[in-house]
Amino acid sequence: MINQMTIDGVKAVITYDSDIDMFRGEFLGLNGGADFYAQDAEGLRREGAISLQVFLDACKEDNVYPFKSYSGKFILRVPPEDHAAISLAASASGKSLNQWAVEILKQAAA
Repeated sequence: MINQMTIDGVKAVITYDSDIDMFRGEFLGLNGGADFYAQDAEGLRREGAISLQVFLDACKEDNVYPFKSYSGKFILRVPPEDHAAISLAASASGKSLNQWAVEILKQAAA
């Protein structure tokens, strides 16, 4: 299980840093880095909101789009025997390999 928190609509991964005895949050999908630290969930929400706002303000000031852009395409390499099994599963469900893979990946990401 990945520990996540959503702050103002932006997901962040939460980890524990034993060196400083604090939780660390790092926002995902930003066009740059924005992290935050706190000792509890309430503090993470508060510090995360501040960190995100500082990041968004800096992007606006620099006229930079704050979120990563995605083309909608990526290459996936699998062993040939897995490729065959995946293609058969897609065909058996009445879907193209692409349709089937998108459905499975969406389920996994949810």
